[in-house]
Amino acid sequence: MRYYEDFEPGEKIDLGSRTISAEEIIEFAKEFDPAPFHLSEDEGRKSMLGGLAASGWHCCSLGMRMICDTVIKGTASQGAPGVDECKWLSPVYAGSTIRGTATVLGKRVSKSLPAIGFVKFEYAYFTDGGKPAFTISSSAMISRRASGTS
Repeated sequence: MRYYEDFEPGEKIDLGSRTISAEEIIEFAKEFDPAPFHLSEDEGRKSMLGGLAASGWHCCSLGMRMICDTVIKGTASQGAPGVDECKWLSPVYAGSTIRGTATVLGKRVSKSLPAIGFVKFEYAYFTDGGKPAFTISSSAMISRRASGTS
């Protein structure tokens, strides 16, 4: 289990990879973001995206899953106060594999809840060939170790 004290500014964490299928893109789009270019290859080709592409919100959901699997599940997480920034940099097409990294940007102890600290992360995701796809910047609230055990 990792605690607030275990994270250091500059640390990089590999978030692994995930391949996204056309079926996943369409299924997500039907329910949550039914823009035509997320629903069919033909409509995607007609758009500025040039092909069937995942919704930015779908990308964020996949990114969050990768964060959960590699960072949150092994951390004394207490949630998060929100997302500071999300940028969609290039389309994620059907069949693409996205890879992610987390970088610890900084940390501070909570003034109002001293048993937790805030760890600021930048999450960066890349498609095949290393092309930047999207980024997410946010802070995580992570429990501090009990006094005297750090």
